[in-house]
Amino acid sequence: MLTFLFFTIYNRFNFNQPYRKTMEYCLRPRRSMLYVPGCNQHYLDRARTLAADSVILDLGDPILVDAKLQSRDNVVAAVKQGGYGSREVVVRVNNLDSIWGHDDIKAVANIGADAILFPNIESAEHVHTALKLLDAAGGSHMPIMVMIESPLAVLNAKEIASASDRITCIVMATSDLISQLHARVTHERSAILTSLSLVILAARAYGRCVIDGITSDFKNMHSFEYACRLGRDMGLDGKSLVHPAQIAYCNDAYTPKAAEVANARLIIKALQEANEGGLGTVVVNDKLVEQHHVKAAQRLLKLSDMIAELEEDFI
Repeated sequence: MLTFLFFTIYNRFNFNQPYRKTMEYCLRPRRSMLYVPGCNQHYLDRARTLAADSVILDLGDPILVDAKLQSRDNVVAAVKQGGYGSREVVVRVNNLDSIWGHDDIKAVANIGADAILFPNIESAEHVHTALKLLDAAGGSHMPIMVMIESPLAVLNAKEIASASDRITCIVMATSDLISQLHARVTHERSAILTSLSLVILAARAYGRCVIDGITSDFKNMHSFEYACRLGRDMGLDGKSLVHPAQIAYCNDAYTPKAAEVANARLIIKALQEANEGGLGTVVVNDKLVEQHHVKAAQRLLKLSDMIAELEEDFI
């Protein structure tokens, strides 16, 4: 009886258990997620050569109405052809309430993409509807990503993040959000800091990856670099982007530096030695180190190794 009670309590409160599969998908390099318009065959081909961690082959709003069907055909053919190496290949479909959304899902559910990105998700009900449609199209094996792009979506971020363990990533649409907030784009990003924080909290509570939105002014690299480093320091996993020239800035900002890797190894070693000596904490580089620091260090080292392996594919 006691044994049964122990495992019941363990399974209920072991937070890693429900998200084990999700976390495997979550912990992968997504420093740079490049939107690639499905209407442009040259861009679809060029994306195979760029150093973006993820490519989002786009069927959504940026595609003109007259090019929607051709874009779908182009993306299906591109994914089936392959050649994207270790890059994560994501397909963004049209809104579920559009005339293209359902057919998009049917077309891309089984072509070999790594995930399907659903735009304009504002509730758990929207997530469940997307999954139901994807499953009906034969994509019950597919992880999904969801876009948060409205004030209502931000307020419902916890509900959205907890809706399904098949959600591997939440992608912010900050440009849409700023418009709906009637706010202004500023270098400091003051209008959306609260929204970013709320979504980060929801994502971390349920083991989801979370990606920053685009910077539309792709020639202002000063602001773009600042946005990358601000997002990194807030806890975001990477940034979505619209131009290849932005990739290097994303990758640099979100790549653990050599000093950080060395410090992570030192933290793990120092606390292990302290524990063996009967101490629960230790001071490393004038900073108190506890067990949660070790977990963060282990994650950083694993991510660093994954980035190094991915970048070998870019060479």
